[in-house]
Amino acid sequence: QVVLVESGGGLVQAGGSLRLSCAASGPTFGSLNMGWFRQAPGKEREFVGAIIWSGGSPYYADSVKGRFTISRDNAKNTVYLQMNSLKPEDTAVYYCAASVRDLITIATMDYWGQGTQVTVSS
Repeated sequence: QVVLVESGGGLVQAGGSLRLSCAASGPTFGSLNMGWFRQAPGKEREFVGAIIWSGGSPYYADSVKGRFTISRDNAKNTVYLQMNSLKPEDTAVYYCAASVRDLITIATMDYWGQGTQVTVSS
């Protein structure tokens, strides 16, 4: 069993930055592929980005590419989402999730955090 806890959300003005953290319990974090997702009010949950177990080759949704960066520290059982140049449309609850599978989609994640609210004001 893996428990994921996100932190770092909050209110920020457009153009600002936030860094989200996702701390994982359990000894298997280093073998898990991690994803970040978000859900805005009235919308479906969507993929933001992902990073494989080794930390190499993160990949992102087109909507955040060039602004968001995912990294992980396996020694600390933590994955990060650095968000720069934030826009009001980035407002959402952000979730981290873990998967034992190589394919990172909403349907393939095995564990989910509770989410953290990010609000970007214009």
